[in-house]
Amino acid sequence: MGAQPLGLDPRGYGDCGPRFFSWRRAVLAVAILTLALGAQAAPRSAAMLANACGGCHGTYGVSAGPSLPSLAGQSAAYFIAAMQRFRSGERPSTVMGRLAQGYTDAEIAAMAAWFARQRPVPQSGAVDARLAERGAIVFYKQCRYCHLDNGGLWRQIHHGRDYDKQCRHCHGDYGSDTADDTPVIAGQWPQYLEIQMRDFKSGARRMSKRKAAAMNALSPQDLEAVAHFYAGRTAEPQ
Repeated sequence: MGAQPLGLDPRGYGDCGPRFFSWRRAVLAVAILTLALGAQAAPRSAAMLANACGGCHGTYGVSAGPSLPSLAGQSAAYFIAAMQRFRSGERPSTVMGRLAQGYTDAEIAAMAAWFARQRPVPQSGAVDARLAERGAIVFYKQCRYCHLDNGGLWRQIHHGRDYDKQCRHCHGDYGSDTADDTPVIAGQWPQYLEIQMRDFKSGARRMSKRKAAAMNALSPQDLEAVAHFYAGRTAEPQ
């Protein structure tokens, strides 16, 4: 074979000497880096953010674990308030404090709105009818003004006679007042509800004076009973 013309690659690639291949590799590396940075900078959708919660709180926010709450249908205002308290350390937690620190305010608001749109599904565990009956009495005495199954339970009991007078200023029509950060607790696992009530009663979680007055009047047996009562309720308006 004779000598190759100057500047032509002997493999048939044309004017492709070592300097060309080095330049091409550099361009390819820059392109890959640019794509990677663009992917990182792209905002995550609300569904993507919420799906990260599915490992603990279940698909679409329907919990399959008795010590973990369902988030489907939860008040957006309550979700935001809870995440902010976890993030600041005001609300004690095992892992939620660290997880909440990984989200911006905008991401938390997006997740809150996404979960609020999901259909709530009552927990699937057994409810003790005897305890639930006792829990209904506890509810009527201590809990009715703040936790009303989105207003539906109050209307069932009172046929609407006192609803407007007692509850609409906080809960709106079926609890739709977005300024209200009172959580939807109907249909949650009884074990989870008992854990949270015990934390309130022990002082591990802070509560308002009104809530403290109600909680201090409840015995451990009352807490178990009202947990079963709420576990058997639906979170949707009747």
